[in-house]
Amino acid sequence: MHRFANPKRFLDLSRRIVPWLAGATIVLLAAGLVWGLGVAPPDYQQGDSARIMYVHVPAAWIGMFGYTFMAVASAVFLVWKHPLADLAARAAAPAGAGFTFVCLVTGSLWGKPMWGAWWVWDARLTSMLILLFLYLGYMALINAFDDVNRGSKAGAVLALVGIVNIPVIKFSVEWWNTLHQSASVSRMAAPAMPLGMLAPLLLMAVGFTTFFGVIVLLRMRSDIAAAKIRTLQLGQARTAPGDTRGTENTGEAAP
Repeated sequence: MHRFANPKRFLDLSRRIVPWLAGATIVLLAAGLVWGLGVAPPDYQQGDSARIMYVHVPAAWIGMFGYTFMAVASAVFLVWKHPLADLAARAAAPAGAGFTFVCLVTGSLWGKPMWGAWWVWDARLTSMLILLFLYLGYMALINAFDDVNRGSKAGAVLALVGIVNIPVIKFSVEWWNTLHQSASVSRMAAPAMPLGMLAPLLLMAVGFTTFFGVIVLLRMRSDIAAAKIRTLQLGQARTAPGDTRGTENTGEAAP
């Protein structure tokens, strides 16, 4: 991965990848939404209200995936000083926070008809709320220092400490008696839902993943461009008329 530490290589690679990811996002989300909202059968217990899961569940998955990605990038930055790892973590934070917020909002909308309340202090809901606060805390911390490098290191430490919340979210249903149902999609067992409901759910999950990738890559490209602009502006300021540093060794007076 160190060969991609060169910003030019990264920009060249991302320039080729982003259009394909964006196209895949549009196709996957369109197909998933049409299939999930219009074709998939209603849930035998919850009826059509369960269709919100086609947004809620993938948003929850990407909220957790985004934080894991941010923590891994932070570890790479701290250990190997990878110059783009910090940019990747910074770019992932707003995207992950956005998906986590969507998860919480759709969860409340789903919980009202099912539980009779917009919010309950369920273990999974509470741990997802903590995840949103971790995202917000990371973004606040990296911008709290005048020294960018200090802010990056402090944010990276917070990201690594906060990763303990991810298994809490994942296993909260098994560890505690919660209102949330157990996982319907598991890597260790057959899915507990029919294929007609599972397929659009997976389409939406992959579409959200590609959408996350597009956001992260575009934000990283934007941050690199902003850094180049700052460098150019600093160079222009140093050579602007009235700067006496260029005449110190010649004995000439500055204009």
